[in-house]
Amino acid sequence: MAKNFLKSSLENASLNIILQISFRIVTFILNAFVIRHVSQDAIGVMYVRLLLLESTILTLSRLAFRKACISKTDTHNWPQVINLIWLTVPLGVITSLIFGYIWLNVLSRPEDHVTQHYTFGVISIAASCVIEMCSDSLYLVSQAFLFVKLRIFAELIQIFVRTVIFVLLILKSAEHAVLAFSIAQLVSLMAYVVFFYVYFYWYIRANNRRRSEIKKDEGTDDFPFHSMVDFLPKRLQNSEQIDWKLLILTWSFMKQSVMMQILTEGERYVMTLINVLSFSEQGVFDVVNNLGSLAARFLFRPIEESAYFYFSQLIHRDVDIRKQNKSSMDEAAHVLENLLRCVSSLGLLVLFFGQSYAKMALLLYGGRNLAFGLGAKLLKTHCVAILLMAINGSTECYALSTMNTTELNKYNRIMIIFSVSFLIASWLFSSLLGSVGFIVANCCNMLARIIYCSYFIKRRYKNTRYKPLFGLIPKIWFFITLFVSAIVTFVSEVYLFDEHLIVHFFIGAVLFLITVASWMYQEKELVGMLVQNWKKKRE
Repeated sequence: MAKNFLKSSLENASLNIILQISFRIVTFILNAFVIRHVSQDAIGVMYVRLLLLESTILTLSRLAFRKACISKTDTHNWPQVINLIWLTVPLGVITSLIFGYIWLNVLSRPEDHVTQHYTFGVISIAASCVIEMCSDSLYLVSQAFLFVKLRIFAELIQIFVRTVIFVLLILKSAEHAVLAFSIAQLVSLMAYVVFFYVYFYWYIRANNRRRSEIKKDEGTDDFPFHSMVDFLPKRLQNSEQIDWKLLILTWSFMKQSVMMQILTEGERYVMTLINVLSFSEQGVFDVVNNLGSLAARFLFRPIEESAYFYFSQLIHRDVDIRKQNKSSMDEAAHVLENLLRCVSSLGLLVLFFGQSYAKMALLLYGGRNLAFGLGAKLLKTHCVAILLMAINGSTECYALSTMNTTELNKYNRIMIIFSVSFLIASWLFSSLLGSVGFIVANCCNMLARIIYCSYFIKRRYKNTRYKPLFGLIPKIWFFITLFVSAIVTFVSEVYLFDEHLIVHFFIGAVLFLITVASWMYQEKELVGMLVQNWKKKRE
């Protein structure tokens, strides 16, 4: 299969962004609906306690396998890789049993007036994780062979099924929100897995027919799967049962995944294990955190996933940058610089405009109680975190996709320090500042990771003509426009918010368009490249 990794990564990113925008719009509307129909205590149980269980199981069971197996897929011995990726299922079962027991018997249980279905919720989340892992081999193949739209459709089906079931059950009985959430999660992931299997069953049958009709077809011969049985683990004759090199890489990623999980979900672990916030306070924090993370999730995350795939295919981990293909290194450095420029500019837009429009967003989202309470302070602080998320995601994405095994192990040791420091900072700042302290601790943690990964990138390109970190420096007129807009919108909020909310909104909208226009003017080369790629895609 002739692969253009950059084109595929860009297409994957754009489709993922569309998916994430659609998903976040649905989630936004759903959460606004939930806030008005479900108690904040139940929201805390669903969106903090149960989703923390899900992310813990999935991260510890499969994330490292996915990262390792997606590296240099054109050199894979696929039967060995399929055997390796299926190890996630027994590992997932063990992880689900361990953490399911902890969630049921060690952690404090919600009171009966909050929910009587907590046990069912824990069991359903654990079962849904194991079910989802049964499609990991298909997911991996779809990524490796550039089935870009397949994953998008699968996730859309999952979102649709989960949303419809959850809303219908809530409308029928809002007091059973945790039960509705658990059933929706379980059924939607079953639909997700079934879709993958049905699609590949259809694709392989069609592909085999083409092979029988055409003796030599480059479009089909490169696909090494001839039956659905090929996606299942099996005993191999005259060869190793798994790819041991990938298993070693998986172990490196596994250690890293534990640290990343603590860093990503650290505040929820502190909330859950130390009980610094009640379920109601956890619910408010999660609502504001989800709203504040819209930009990070529907823009930055799909960009990072596609960039990781792109860099991991283009750059050899164990080869010095000066000894690799020159044209590939030119392209990679250019892409990294432009990537950093784009995500940092987006983060700055959120930071500067978010200070004056956080209260309005919360007012529209959850009403006056959310907008005029602690929520506004949380969201404004979260805007700082969004900028750091944008930069950290891209720098860390490049570092992790190009580090060799030794460098990965060193980074894992550094991550242990970051993780411990983050947990201590979360406990300390939350004790002093309440909910805001979790965001402050997260900002400190991301800043430390940015510094480390930036140093790695700078050292990697030392004694070369490449300076990709220059992408982090905003152009002067763009920054001036941002700064002036921030002052004007701050004054607008002070004098117009209470009595002339619409005027305040339009002032921000006009200034936002002017700021974006100034960025496009100063980044004419980058904008031209993006437009050109878009036109080629349309052709």
